[in-house]
Amino acid sequence: MRFKRVVLSALLLVAPIIEVFIEGAPVSAAQITSRSLTLQAGASDGGSKPGGVVKHLFTFSVPSSSNVGSVQLLYCTTASGTCTMPTGLVTTAATLGSNTGAISGLSLVNTTNGAPYLTRAAASVTPGSVTIRLDSVTNPTAANTTFFVRISTFATTNATGGTTDTGVVTASTANPIVLTGIMPESLIFCTGGTVVTTGGVPDCTTATSGSISFNQEFSPTNTATATSQMAASTNASSGYAITVNGPTLTSGANTIAGMAVAGVGVRSTAQFGLNLKANTTTTSTPAVGTEVAPAPNGTNLRGQASTGYNTVDQFKFVTGDNVAKSDNVAPGPTDAQIFTVSYIVNVPGSQTAGTYTTTLTYICTPTF
Repeated sequence: MRFKRVVLSALLLVAPIIEVFIEGAPVSAAQITSRSLTLQAGASDGGSKPGGVVKHLFTFSVPSSSNVGSVQLLYCTTASGTCTMPTGLVTTAATLGSNTGAISGLSLVNTTNGAPYLTRAAASVTPGSVTIRLDSVTNPTAANTTFFVRISTFATTNATGGTTDTGVVTASTANPIVLTGIMPESLIFCTGGTVVTTGGVPDCTTATSGSISFNQEFSPTNTATATSQMAASTNASSGYAITVNGPTLTSGANTIAGMAVAGVGVRSTAQFGLNLKANTTTTSTPAVGTEVAPAPNGTNLRGQASTGYNTVDQFKFVTGDNVAKSDNVAPGPTDAQIFTVSYIVNVPGSQTAGTYTTTLTYICTPTF
């Protein structure tokens, strides 16, 4: 009887040793590193728009060289614990936009909303970076709300069984910022002795006084000249037209005839005329004026001199005449341009002495 008790005690001592050995072999997944989720714009929605149909770009690095047959992207409201899918999220319409890096050759399985996975023929991987982009994902509908995606790799091709590597990324929806501004009907127009540019753009705040004197006293042997400038721009759909309005040069009851028909200056002849061109030196007219600047291009710069006032070395003056239009190629809106108006005066020897003046008003009319 004493012998049997000893044997039984020995058996009881062995049993705990076997039990401890079996429980001491747990397996844990490695941590996926360098992981991120970038919400990218879709066809019409910003990347973080609540409920927007956008692209989700995943980047991460796999740390182990185990076999990988699938990668699951599990969308949750928390980073760990029970996974609750974010409200409004839709992944069942997603498509695989791109896939590069250490785990390549994947195809998307999107049948379970919030838990899409990517599958391929299982094969070992070289540790390194991975990019996966899902297109046409509908974001969660709650604004300014964080959500999480739990990334797991599996040796199986259907995201089942034990995980190989895991990691969590996070992103947030955000209310879009909507900016509203109004561009009203616009006409910028000014006249003066000179108008210059600021930062390369004609600037009406620089317009100088409109009191202009001719370069010399009137003489039958030489042509007197003067210039003024004006600038104009408009967003009117049919552009603008500029007219000149006022009398010819007058001193009391005496006048210098305006040039009713466009023509060259002729010394010893009563002439008052103008044009909007860069004129050359001729036998009767000195060089005066410049071309419209910037030059018209038929798109955003349409202003140009009108017929009768658009020929070099030919001048005309008829009150009410249209001297410039924004109709280069076709009438339409135009950015700012500067026009230089050149004036000439010729007189006969019999012209009555006096101070000759005129007040000219340029009117710019846009048509919207």
